[in-house]
Amino acid sequence: MNKKLLPYLFLLLALFMGALYYTNTIQSPLLTFLNNIKVFYHTTTQAVHDTIDQHFFQASTINTLKQKLKDCEKDHLIVQQLASELKDLYKENNSSFVTDPRTELVRTISYEKFGNLNRIWIDIADYNSSKIYGLVYKELVAGIVIPKDAKPLGLLNSDIKSTYAVYIGDEKAPGIAHGNNDKNLIVNFIPAWFNIKVGDEVVTSGLDHIFFKGLKVGKVIALSKSQGYQNAIVKPYYQACEPSYFHIIRSLR
Repeated sequence: MNKKLLPYLFLLLALFMGALYYTNTIQSPLLTFLNNIKVFYHTTTQAVHDTIDQHFFQASTINTLKQKLKDCEKDHLIVQQLASELKDLYKENNSSFVTDPRTELVRTISYEKFGNLNRIWIDIADYNSSKIYGLVYKELVAGIVIPKDAKPLGLLNSDIKSTYAVYIGDEKAPGIAHGNNDKNLIVNFIPAWFNIKVGDEVVTSGLDHIFFKGLKVGKVIALSKSQGYQNAIVKPYYQACEPSYFHIIRSLR
């Protein structure tokens, strides 16, 4: 570059900067252009930042929400048991009770045997093999937990040895529910004088000291009579699609 031209270039640059600084006609559109670039830059960087946060931290957020959901499910079970107790208390008017229900989230390990979907090994801390535990998914009865070789074995509703006490319908007809290795349950030993019908809801009675009173089991879809008792076929609410996590009922009171 010719050195003689440098003074002229500096002069032109100075004039341009002066015009830019003092002249609104040039300054305004240039600032608008630059500001648009800045807005685009900040918008883009914020969007990228948000995307990175969502991508890399969504697992932590999901885990937090899952834990909150598990806590809510546990609290829901306890509230339902307390509500049932309070209803009885109001009826008795002068009754009093002390309640300390305890539930615990547990994890499924595996099926007991390949091909049998009704029995699952469960991981339970501080397991007491002398007790039978109620197995609950949300507010739905899923089965019971019994000891086998001093280890907790979950018997889902469909298992023939999964047995617990229930009430049926508005009259609270008592009965004993158990599985039949099929998709439905059977309730036996329902006294003949109770008026039960198809569509009646079946809930736990709590008389077996396994479940809280009032947990949902299913609905009656068929009825029969034999040996002075009524029998009911019940379609269960809980469907064992993905038996990964449950709550066990450690104590009712």
